[in-house]
Amino acid sequence: MSPTSLLPAATDLTPAHLRSPLGELAATFVPGAGMVATSLRHRGAELLGMRDGLQRYAEGHSTMGIPLLHPWANRLQGDRVELGGAPVDLTGSEIVPRDENGLPIHGLLGGSRYWKVLASTSWAIGAELDFASHPELLDLFPFPHRLALRADLGARTLTVRTTLVAGPDAAVPVSFGFHPYLRLPGALRSTWRVELPAMQHLQVDGMGIPTGASEFLPSDCFVLGSRTYDDGYAGLRRGARFALSGGGRRIVVRLDAGYPFAQVYAPADDDVICFEPMTAPTNALVDGGAELPLLAMGESYRATFSISVS
Repeated sequence: MSPTSLLPAATDLTPAHLRSPLGELAATFVPGAGMVATSLRHRGAELLGMRDGLQRYAEGHSTMGIPLLHPWANRLQGDRVELGGAPVDLTGSEIVPRDENGLPIHGLLGGSRYWKVLASTSWAIGAELDFASHPELLDLFPFPHRLALRADLGARTLTVRTTLVAGPDAAVPVSFGFHPYLRLPGALRSTWRVELPAMQHLQVDGMGIPTGASEFLPSDCFVLGSRTYDDGYAGLRRGARFALSGGGRRIVVRLDAGYPFAQVYAPADDDVICFEPMTAPTNALVDGGAELPLLAMGESYRATFSISVS
């Protein structure tokens, strides 16, 4: 069940349309709703799953398109936890979305109206969010910082660059990610061909929280068929590629920099598959350890992923 939104009815959902100057790609972002990408089109065909649509995303924090998940990607193990060593109680918060088991999931910025556009052209857009300026966010993640997001549309590739800048007073744990809902128009889900890189498969408990155990999996290529996924992975090298093919198209998600972890999500009840770039594994803000990047005061963390279509 989605939480009640704190967004006012007057939230600006004006889209920013991008078009490749030389290629056949077009994309749409909505700065007033979390800088979510609501469309990625190849030769006019939509490659993103719309799920319950933009309005519900803005009002109820359901996911769709390509949303940013911050300050944590995927789920946390509970409400009364220590995030990066700071005690936090998420109980009853209206801006924390929940998974099917009631666990906090996908961070605090779904549908956020706080993004400010810094620059925009017909093929690129850049925006910034000052986390420290919003007390309701700092109450739940007490680490002042700024986020900058830039999307560029090339001839065949959408590139998304994210920069987190720590504030001057404290170090910031880094655990963000993205959740691209990909689809192949004109091809049955059962026939989609999936390519996965070599990586470590993270074992989880019954609530989807990593246990600490993992298993190495070599690269693989297979027809999706009736398989479902909600699996986390580690040990991804810079430039790791996930691919989806069918219906005369091939979509490649490349983890260009800053994303050594990923989640693959393919539900049984929707014709989408997600290759999710992550800076840290699920629940890393609580578990801590060497897998959680910690950004020193005033320093920056930069991460880039891209989606190419051919």
